[in-house]
Amino acid sequence: NTQIIDTCVVFSQWHIRSNLQFVFSFFAIVALGMLYEYLRVFSRDFDKLIAMKMRIQSGRRTPLTASGHSSPERHGDAEERGLLNGLRVARNQGFAVPPLHRVMRAVLYGASVGLSFFLMLVFMTYNAYLIFAVIFGAAVGHYILGGTMEPNGPDKGMACH
Repeated sequence: NTQIIDTCVVFSQWHIRSNLQFVFSFFAIVALGMLYEYLRVFSRDFDKLIAMKMRIQSGRRTPLTASGHSSPERHGDAEERGLLNGLRVARNQGFAVPPLHRVMRAVLYGASVGLSFFLMLVFMTYNAYLIFAVIFGAAVGHYILGGTMEPNGPDKGMACH
């Protein structure tokens, strides 16, 4: 579908009735795609900041891996022992996150999930131009914000959450 005029985007109040409205809608969707990438990067960096702060407060001097564990070999062995014995491995292998930081992480996660689902709904208008706007926004956001990468950390691409 490449219809421009008379396109409904997600809800009835966002109804494109002119070429100018379409241009504004296109760039708004591009901006939302870029915002989603920003939220992903900001959330990841915020988690790293919390982990570093907690590690310093606890007195640990061993470097953390991408998963937040100080010794992946020991963690892997514990996980294997737990799985082999049929026991559930306890999740308390990291640091307890203070309530304020947990709230902030939850808000960032909720905003990211909400925005990703909204972009999915835009994608599901099946309008080729709007689909391109979502992809273009994600690509531009990734280009601008993805100047560095961690070799050990898996990078999650644009997904619903």
